[in-house]
Amino acid sequence: MHIRKVLYVLPLLVSVSLTGGCAAKIAKMSVDSMKPIMVEMRNATNKNRDAQLILDAMPAMLVQMDGFIGVSPENRYLLTSAAEANMGYAFLTVEDKDKGRAKFLYLKARDYALRNLMLNKTFRKAYEGGDIEEFTRALNTIHKRDVGPLYLATNSWMMWINLAHADEPAALKDLPRVEAMMDRVLVLDDTHYYGGVHALLGTYYVARPEMFGGQPEDAKAHFQEAFDISESKYLLWHYLYARYYAVYVKDRELFVSTLNKIIAAPPDILPEETFANAAVKKKASSLLLQVDDYFR
Repeated sequence: MHIRKVLYVLPLLVSVSLTGGCAAKIAKMSVDSMKPIMVEMRNATNKNRDAQLILDAMPAMLVQMDGFIGVSPENRYLLTSAAEANMGYAFLTVEDKDKGRAKFLYLKARDYALRNLMLNKTFRKAYEGGDIEEFTRALNTIHKRDVGPLYLATNSWMMWINLAHADEPAALKDLPRVEAMMDRVLVLDDTHYYGGVHALLGTYYVARPEMFGGQPEDAKAHFQEAFDISESKYLLWHYLYARYYAVYVKDRELFVSTLNKIIAAPPDILPEETFANAAVKKKASSLLLQVDDYFR
């Protein structure tokens, strides 16, 4: 290329580069500044009684979150929100129809939550290293401010294992890490998300693969903790109790009465979680119709 052309083109390239860089920075600043709006949108969504409306809107919401995270990949609030939304959508509406797609969504939720946690370099190194003792030690560097993403990573990872292990036995090798993460959530704040870690442990003790054996008494104790912490107002814990504990102990009456209790609960029993409770009511009605499949 002629030297004059080089001298002419270089400033243009620099200008384009700077413009692109500035555009990316402006976009990131715009996304990061949206947190107050996103918090209010989340609150409004959670208080909405029309569960089907929210469920129908969720795929577009998930795509939007992917785009926002592409612009601001280390935004802790976005990563946590996306993990929660993907996991919730998979459980509430996808898992019963398409287990393969649900597995994908659970892994996506887990990875978003882990990306949040891996902003902690010690945790990232231990996670990538694969040694369970190092991993467990690194969990001690996760503090209470990050109990949210830790709980979501644990929950979505467990739900993926629950679906995947029958066809992918290698999934079971992840259990020691998930168990260590549950233990850390218990230490940090066992009341987080209405006592969610207790409901997770209650489910785990009766839903884990047969080769590990069930522990129904421990499961029942953890479910009771979840009921106490949530004042029995977060209906998902009762759904899990019927679906896993009542089925495991072969108590048809408990299964039916628990699901009927969910269905009969007032829509405003927990106003800040109206959507979640309404969606669980739909799942409980569907599960009740399958009672003969679970108790033959």
